[in-house]
Amino acid sequence: MNPGFEHLRIASEGDVTVVTIDRPPVNAIDAALHADLCRLVARLRDDPPGRAVVLTGAGDTFSAGGDFAWFSDLDDPAALEELRRAGKQLIWDLLDVEIPVVAAVNGPAMGLAATLVLLCDAIFMAADATIGDPHVRVGIVAGDGGTAIWPLAVGPALAKRFLLTGDPLGAEEAHRIGLVTHVVSADRIRDEAVAFAGRLAAGAPLAVRYTKLAVNKWVKEALNVAFDVATAYEVVTLRSADHREALAAWREGRPPRFEGR
Repeated sequence: MNPGFEHLRIASEGDVTVVTIDRPPVNAIDAALHADLCRLVARLRDDPPGRAVVLTGAGDTFSAGGDFAWFSDLDDPAALEELRRAGKQLIWDLLDVEIPVVAAVNGPAMGLAATLVLLCDAIFMAADATIGDPHVRVGIVAGDGGTAIWPLAVGPALAKRFLLTGDPLGAEEAHRIGLVTHVVSADRIRDEAVAFAGRLAAGAPLAVRYTKLAVNKWVKEALNVAFDVATAYEVVTLRSADHREALAAWREGRPPRFEGR
């Protein structure tokens, strides 16, 4: 599966396939990595390798989320429409991957990366890692699935607490509120995730796959309610003055001044 990926490293450990996001220094998602992720989940859906997958990040970061430099390229309506279509397919394909997918959150997982993590079937988080969805901090809506999976995981009130502020959570807090399934020491994160994936891989394949797909029907229902409208709002906000101000503030190293337009 390695050919065709620019920023993903793929290795096999028995029946477990380990996928590592590798775009230094913080594995931020640009057009190339987004395309890699889209191709990856489509392949996992159509021709899964082994019996389980572990998804992690290179270095000490899972993924910082969207690359701000990439956002500057999304002024064109055609580019936004292509991103909307590809982004939706990425999420739906991930939910249709039949083999278990285990996230090994070795460091910060932000924005789209957090959404991908929360859509996995088990989530191992390093004790010093953080997770969050800071879309609002750059003046845009979390249109990549965050507005569906966060409320499904922790309820609407807590989801809004974090989605409306963009505040990140530490591992212990994320585990306490039910956002992630396991917290382990940073030096054990990969091994623990691979071991658990191996346990799932050793289970009865059809029972494991079909149980996962049945549970994912609940997730799809939440996405059917919220995904398209959130994506539409995101497209609107990507073209807003507030988003342009957020990018300018980032380039200039100052706090943004939002005006609601």
